[in-house]
Amino acid sequence: MFPMPVDKWKRTSRRAYKLSLPVALAIWLLPMIAVMVTSVRSSEELSEGNYWGWPKHFALIDNYREALTTSPMLHYFWNSVQITLPAVAGAIALAAMAGFALAIYRFPGNSALFATFVAGNFVPIQVLMIPVRDLSLKLGLYNSVGGLILFHLSFQTGFCALFLRNFIKQLPFELIEAARIEGANEWTVFYRIVLPLIRPALAALAILVFTFVWNDYFWALCLTQGDDAAPITVGVAALKGQWTTAWNLVSAGSILAALPSVAMFFAMQKHFVAGLTFGATKG
Repeated sequence: MFPMPVDKWKRTSRRAYKLSLPVALAIWLLPMIAVMVTSVRSSEELSEGNYWGWPKHFALIDNYREALTTSPMLHYFWNSVQITLPAVAGAIALAAMAGFALAIYRFPGNSALFATFVAGNFVPIQVLMIPVRDLSLKLGLYNSVGGLILFHLSFQTGFCALFLRNFIKQLPFELIEAARIEGANEWTVFYRIVLPLIRPALAALAILVFTFVWNDYFWALCLTQGDDAAPITVGVAALKGQWTTAWNLVSAGSILAALPSVAMFFAMQKHFVAGLTFGATKG
């Protein structure tokens, strides 16, 4: 019923598995390696057709400097910061309270509300493109940082509430009962009992939501026009020329756009792993 541990496999199967891992890793990393190498390649080499060979002349400083100066990349970066941080903080705050209510309280419609959160995560985003765009136009939120914050806040809250509700459900209910007997009100129970216990889950969720919002391109393209509210994912497209595309600059801009989410993951890697394994074992 469960997969057999690798240590108990036959020797030939175990050896084939170990040999296939580097091959699979190389195939998975090949696009990223190609982008990194292209970001330090000179325009002359690209014009000559040297796409996959090792760069003859490294243009690391020139490419990244030009990527930052030929387009308002810093403006796009600041837009992404303004969009991502409030959306992540707001979604986690609302989801923590919603998850607490769904996990602890028994009220009419609890299961239906939880099923709504679950079902909302299975709706294809392409189906919502036209209605969301029309709604943003009617509310005057189109092409604004506030509109993107509100959109990501509303869409990420459902996933976060589903995520946190399952974690809070695994907590011993006796702790909450004991706090209530001692005279603690519901806000005290939430802030002093529940939140400290689900801190690893909150950290893991913050990394996931930060990555989702920061790397979003589809909705940023649908809900913005021009440079006023465009995040950095849309700003990378501004590095394309009218007639030709400088792929070295596009690759350099892509690396710059990916750095914050990668840095955040490595900075909070321990919390991320702890949050994903939280509640996996008992005893």
